[in-house]
Amino acid sequence: MTDTAPSAHPADPADPSVDLGGIGIWTFALDAQPAAVAAEMAAEIEALGYGAIWVPEAVGRDPMVNAMIILGATERIAACTGIASIYARGAMTMVSGWKAISEAHPGRFLLGLGVSHQPAVEGMRRQTYGPPLASMREYLDAMDGALYLGAAPSVAPERCLAALGPKMLALAAERTRGAHPYYVPPEHTAVARAALGPGPLLAPEQKVILESDPTTARAIARENITGYLSLPNYANNLRRLGFTEEDITQCSDRLVDAIVVWGDVETVRARVRAHHDAGADHVCLQVLPYFDGARVRRDWAELSALL
Repeated sequence: MTDTAPSAHPADPADPSVDLGGIGIWTFALDAQPAAVAAEMAAEIEALGYGAIWVPEAVGRDPMVNAMIILGATERIAACTGIASIYARGAMTMVSGWKAISEAHPGRFLLGLGVSHQPAVEGMRRQTYGPPLASMREYLDAMDGALYLGAAPSVAPERCLAALGPKMLALAAERTRGAHPYYVPPEHTAVARAALGPGPLLAPEQKVILESDPTTARAIARENITGYLSLPNYANNLRRLGFTEEDITQCSDRLVDAIVVWGDVETVRARVRAHHDAGADHVCLQVLPYFDGARVRRDWAELSALL
């Protein structure tokens, strides 16, 4: 099969939206590399034909810095934060970075915002974790009211939200371009599209392992996904999707196979198509294991057959 991935926003000079294309790359891999190597990797991803590169915020390089590395090394690909934590910087500082990057690279930066997780916020950042929905709404209000006297972007800067549950999805549709769900199967994509309605962006992350042996693939998957199950936001979302307590506590094969697609490129193609058929505009692929830079780059090249 050679069907082409649909585009989230087909290139149109009259459309100022950040063009993500139908498939992008989501990766921790840039964080472990010196900036010059990260720039080379970004240029490779663009040359392969992907529409966007999504970078997280955890304990690595600041995602705003990663975005500038990506954009400075490339010509067309979008850089997206997946996500920038509202606890990592105040709203005024977030606006300053968002608008400055958007001015420097018009129409190529999408700021993904998220509430992170209580263990990370209180354990690592030593801050108080507030109610997710109210905290995000207040933060968006503060962003909208923030004073910024720097050079203004030539096109309106864009933002989206990390959103899993119905209320955060509704807020994403109301106040931003749309939603970037993480750690989700296609079944959630259908739920998210119904909650968002037909217009807003829906860009789920999908974990990928190019390995056809079930034992090997699931072992790699569990190394990556088991830790997430201790985070209430993800565990609660899985419960809403019908996963049992045993699935969650044991990281069952059923859960592994729902969250991680493993196998050959055609198997990945089917999973990406399932997301698109369920309502996704854009699917960002996270290749595992992400710490193996050489393997990640090889797999990005192999997966470009999906484009």
